[in-house]
Amino acid sequence: LMANPTLQQPSFLLANLKADATTKPLLQRCQDLVKIIDEYPAKELHLIFPWLVECVFGSLDGVIAGWNLRLLHSRSNEYHIVMDFLNPSGPMMKLVYKLQAEEYKYEIPINYLPSCCNHITACIQEGVLPDCPLFHNKLQFPLSGLLTLNIAFNPFEFFMFNFAYCLISPKNYPPGQYGSSTDSAYFVLVDTYLKYFLPTEGSVPPSPFSDSRGSVSAPSPRSSSVSFASYGIHSPSLLKHHIFHQPSVNADPAAQEIWRSETLLQMFVEIWLHHYSLEMYQKLQSPQVKEPFSPTEEHVLVVRLLVKHVHAFSNSLKPEQLSSSPSAHSHTHTSPLEEFKRVVVQRFVHQKLYLFLQHCFGHWPLDASFRAVLETWLSYIQPWRYTGEKPNPQPDQNRTVPEKWESFVHENLLMYTKLFQVFLNRAVRTDLVNAKNALMVFRVAKVFAQPNLAEMTQKGEQLFLEPEHVLHHRQPRGYLTPGQGGSYLSSRQRVVTDMVFKVKSHVYGLEGQDCQYKQMFGTELRGAVSLPLIQIIVQARQTAKRISDHSSEVAANKSFLSWFGLGASDLNHSFPGAEPEETGEYLKKTHEFLDRALENLCQIFKLNQGQLNQLISNLGSLEDDGNSKQLPDCVQSENGLILTDLGRRQIINGLRRFDIHYQGDPELQPIRSYENALLVRLFYRISSLINERFGRHMNALCSRPDFLGRLGRHYLTNLDSSTKLKHSPMSRHVLERSQRPKLSLRPLASYRTILLLLLFYVFGALLSLGPISSTVLLLAGGFLYGLLMTLFADKLKTH
Repeated sequence: LMANPTLQQPSFLLANLKADATTKPLLQRCQDLVKIIDEYPAKELHLIFPWLVECVFGSLDGVIAGWNLRLLHSRSNEYHIVMDFLNPSGPMMKLVYKLQAEEYKYEIPINYLPSCCNHITACIQEGVLPDCPLFHNKLQFPLSGLLTLNIAFNPFEFFMFNFAYCLISPKNYPPGQYGSSTDSAYFVLVDTYLKYFLPTEGSVPPSPFSDSRGSVSAPSPRSSSVSFASYGIHSPSLLKHHIFHQPSVNADPAAQEIWRSETLLQMFVEIWLHHYSLEMYQKLQSPQVKEPFSPTEEHVLVVRLLVKHVHAFSNSLKPEQLSSSPSAHSHTHTSPLEEFKRVVVQRFVHQKLYLFLQHCFGHWPLDASFRAVLETWLSYIQPWRYTGEKPNPQPDQNRTVPEKWESFVHENLLMYTKLFQVFLNRAVRTDLVNAKNALMVFRVAKVFAQPNLAEMTQKGEQLFLEPEHVLHHRQPRGYLTPGQGGSYLSSRQRVVTDMVFKVKSHVYGLEGQDCQYKQMFGTELRGAVSLPLIQIIVQARQTAKRISDHSSEVAANKSFLSWFGLGASDLNHSFPGAEPEETGEYLKKTHEFLDRALENLCQIFKLNQGQLNQLISNLGSLEDDGNSKQLPDCVQSENGLILTDLGRRQIINGLRRFDIHYQGDPELQPIRSYENALLVRLFYRISSLINERFGRHMNALCSRPDFLGRLGRHYLTNLDSSTKLKHSPMSRHVLERSQRPKLSLRPLASYRTILLLLLFYVFGALLSLGPISSTVLLLAGGFLYGLLMTLFADKLKTH
């Protein structure tokens, strides 16, 4: 041990830190780490770095929870300690830069990559370079072959990889605790890192340590179909040489300015958005394919934060740099950060975010939690909201979208048209009586009704539908000036042709060459909007009004009965099927949201207001005819009634309903507050013994077609055929079980029945009747009542 103190000291340091992690409080541990980072050399800190990252962010498999950044809120005492330690200028980042200057690498075997990187692992195992440029120069091939392939990260990449994966790693949180708040330490750290490494003003602060070879450049785009064979797959040394000795931007010192910015963004995009390749996305369009990836609401909220900041970062580009053409721009002095701002959206975010949103739109539950996905989409398709300019006092629907955003709309056409159509398919299957769902429809209609946006989108569709022969005459991007043999006469034609090419490349690049594009402003979609959606919106408005009127009546009755100490204690369930958010002020909001959504939809699709009013009046007359009192649309089968798609839609929107009815064994219902628990259990045992012993005799009696059979069915069965059809459909097994004759003594356990019996016996005592006489009189009265009901049952049914 004394012979090699420098080799043993790091292991002792790591052992001491592991021991302190279980005994010392977080504040003291952070203070010790600050001293260690400042005093120890990089050679010794190198060994504790992977352990420290795992302690902070947790392990990739979720077994180690780490500091639980997603559950740590500003109300916690440890919040500010963690934020100071992980700050971009804090001790942890200082350790990263200290190791970065020494060119250390940290390897992760591909079989330990998180599930979000399955597409990368599959590409590597198939012998194809992944389409993620971040991993192109990180692959290392040991002599044992591809099965033990590793990903080698530098310290900054390793830190950001674990930080990004912390969001989606499987954590075993305590019951009732979920990381979904925007004031959690993790959410605030994401915001802090984005503002620091993707600044809207100024540049990224330089690293405090020299960094000669730690930069991470954006490699030149390489086709994902390039085989490893072309890079020397038969010789691991040649393969390693070709992957790691690519041209680097280190030759240009100015490029050092953005390598951390680019690395941070690539890590966030790859871990949070890129959960499958474009080819896998196209396969997933088949309903038979199941995809395990299911983002959480917290995940989507963080993605929205990323989208908003990337827009702000891109929009902070100087106007003179934004207006310059790419060809002219290459000859002017532009900083790498400004060039990064120019390409950041289309190159890094556009495609992967589209696949992410498309997946969420197709797989997210039909409830109000979809609002997070919706707002992420609306944030992306409105980059003009994040320009840093002072907000316009005009309402959103009166703000004209500036013409300069037309190219963005065209280059992201599917974000507007395809996702809008998918949203409509969700809307027609959603309960729009719920104010939260109605708000989402209103939000989308409001955004697309902004002046100029519908026209830009429609123009983009027209460019995509241009004949294919237009592309054959397209000029190269580096157009010639008249002095070089070119001509200004066709400049407009070249611009239009270039826009056609961009739109077609965008659509075919995401949906494939054989995609069947559905126009947002075509007759097919216009029919889908003007009939089903508007019909459902109108019906939801009428249902909300009916529930609101009913709730008002109940409230008025309650106010009157309250003088006598009576009345309902809970108005939330005053209307069958009403949710807490479907009463009172919420229903007024529902009506308002749906009214404004109808106006905006008519504005977007240029629908005739007269036809809309006629449709509304027709639907209103149908509702007034009493359709709301009818049963939902069903078909009869051997197992009972089965709801049709129309019937499901009627139930979802509250247009028709079955009466809620308990279909199990009435004897096994939970004990009610108005029942005596001891008597319920006692009478159940007595009736069970009687039914078990005399069950055959009861069945024989009730099977008889004569008067005795009818009398037996009156006492021993609990089936009301007059209301049977109003209840929810029953299976054949449940129906047969409910028709089985049996004796039920449970009504005698009700406090109301006990009180009535007590009053009856007291009244009998006042008339000088003993208990036995009163009992005989009671049984005789019950038998006489049953006899009369059996004799006149047919006449009562007819009446």
